[in-house]
Amino acid sequence: MISATGTFFDGITSARQEVFVELMPQALRISRGGNVIAEWPYTEIEQLSAPDDVLRVGRRGRGALARLEIRDTAFAAALDDIATTIDRTDTTESRRRSKVAAWSFAAVASLAFVALFALPQIAARLTPLLPQSIERKLGEVVEAQMRATLDTGRAGLPFECGTAETEKPGRAALDRLIGQLEAVASLPLPLQANVVRRAEANAVALPGGHIYVFEGIIGKAESADELAGVIAHEIGHVARRDGVKSVLQTAGLSFLFGMVLGDFVGGSAVIIAAKTVLQSSYSRETETAADAYGVALMNKIGGDADALGRILSRVAGTHGPASRILLDHPETPERVAAIHALAATTRGKPLLDSAEWAALKRICAGP
Repeated sequence: MISATGTFFDGITSARQEVFVELMPQALRISRGGNVIAEWPYTEIEQLSAPDDVLRVGRRGRGALARLEIRDTAFAAALDDIATTIDRTDTTESRRRSKVAAWSFAAVASLAFVALFALPQIAARLTPLLPQSIERKLGEVVEAQMRATLDTGRAGLPFECGTAETEKPGRAALDRLIGQLEAVASLPLPLQANVVRRAEANAVALPGGHIYVFEGIIGKAESADELAGVIAHEIGHVARRDGVKSVLQTAGLSFLFGMVLGDFVGGSAVIIAAKTVLQSSYSRETETAADAYGVALMNKIGGDADALGRILSRVAGTHGPASRILLDHPETPERVAAIHALAATTRGKPLLDSAEWAALKRICAGP
């Protein structure tokens, strides 16, 4: 067992904690005074910026900005070998960044005089090349900016529903619904779906696998299958990386210049990216493809794929901030007809039972 000492910051206070670290079979163990204070799976460890003589790491996807600093070169090298997410030489990431940056600048330079028309095509070509690590970090900062924009602190309640004791059964039902869809979606990134307190009948997918389901769309849904159809549509945007493509298309130059300078999610690019995802509409082809993807998911799990068409018909004409799922690209009757044509005629049992659906409808009821 390889061990060493290090300095730990819990992300809540500024206090430095001298700790004992060990490389366990599946995780990095952090102890203090003989008590284990954290265990980080190797697959969730990410390398943070630090001086050359320090290995600084954190745990990906956690709210608290906890970090660990290691100066023992032998231990750092051993951790580097075990955790595939750590690349101290930065060779792989630099190669990927250079490839994306070189291609983008060459394209922009050659097509600068028609940039307004060229950027959509450039974004479409760049999106598949963008490393998932960059998409994940972009998603985190866009999600934070989106939260700041949408969270009005309504009635002093948390922005996310499902945290109060009376709401937790609804959260459990939502997790079960999404779990059925995610199990057959084969996404490269895990989904992070939350219901938020917004009255608009809408849902929105952000880069990096984040999905916001607005309270308003749950209120409009008459069955679990209708809500599942909406979420499956948004999973289609996640799978196709449509949010990333939209950000590159609208904030592309700011994003790419920032990436070259090592701060690809900093400055005005973050604000532009968040507003792009929140306000911009998708093309007819993109919405049609997301509909088709969502119908395919519903067919795979034996759900009522026609339910997406029903909820679209019911709330057609609803407009407001971030009204993406309801945008008329293409026109609602055409979308509904296309959905009906793709929907399987045989269906399994309802995705949620009546008690689970009733709990999900109350997910934003408050304490």
